[in-house]
Amino acid sequence: MEYAGTASLTISELREFASFTPSEQRYIRRSLDVGLGRQDAFKLWGRNAGEMASIRGQYESYRDLQALRGQRPDEYGFADLDPFMGKLVRMAAYDLAQGGLASFSAFRFLYERLLGAWARPWLPGAFCGAAALPQIRPDWRKTLLHSISEAAATAPGWSAREPGFYPEWIELEAA
Repeated sequence: MEYAGTASLTISELREFASFTPSEQRYIRRSLDVGLGRQDAFKLWGRNAGEMASIRGQYESYRDLQALRGQRPDEYGFADLDPFMGKLVRMAAYDLAQGGLASFSAFRFLYERLLGAWARPWLPGAFCGAAALPQIRPDWRKTLLHSISEAAATAPGWSAREPGFYPEWIELEAA
């Protein structure tokens, strides 16, 4: 019975990923390769000089990812909030400014895989904080901030279940 529950949750993750735009899917897969060190992102994802520069910037932006994974701020206190949220918002702002993630759902999907399930309660705040920064174009800022639902922004609790589906590049011949 446990297998059936895990399988249905994985299927729902597959469906969620399929609901994202092709550019969001591409950006999520590329970001997971950069953030999790799965593959050489330059070789796999860099189609031109602009993308190579973007990937280089993403590697730089993700430099604190390992430190963030080790931090678990207290959900009720404020003592360790600055170092965690500051780094998370900076990293999120880079990703949102790239234009590859057009919704909170895509952002959450990516970041719960980069950081883990424990980070879910922090993601709405990081998303809204990053999306509201002046580094984000005003028209894009509006699109992003309208993408987060009231339910996601005010959720009283989040699942502690780790993601099971980590999308990756599949060669056309293998598919």
